[in-house]
Amino acid sequence: MLHELTMSLTMAPSGQDVQLVGIQAGKRLTHRLAELGLTPGVVMSVIQDSGGPILLSVRDSRIAVGRGIAHKLDVAVL
Repeated sequence: MLHELTMSLTMAPSGQDVQLVGIQAGKRLTHRLAELGLTPGVVMSVIQDSGGPILLSVRDSRIAVGRGIAHKLDVAVL
């Protein structure tokens, strides 16, 4: 599924559902993110973004992702 408007997770608005459409990272990080449930197509929500790590709600779990990693995640607002 192609989305017209994709952005880095660091730009996603808090409280809005977003869909992960791509990961711009190497094999090790992509594999680690998959272990955490962050795979292309998953719907997640930014719970808190106060300048440090970003707190996400993903598949009934909460995950904190550092800003460097969040910048490598491409999402589309739903």
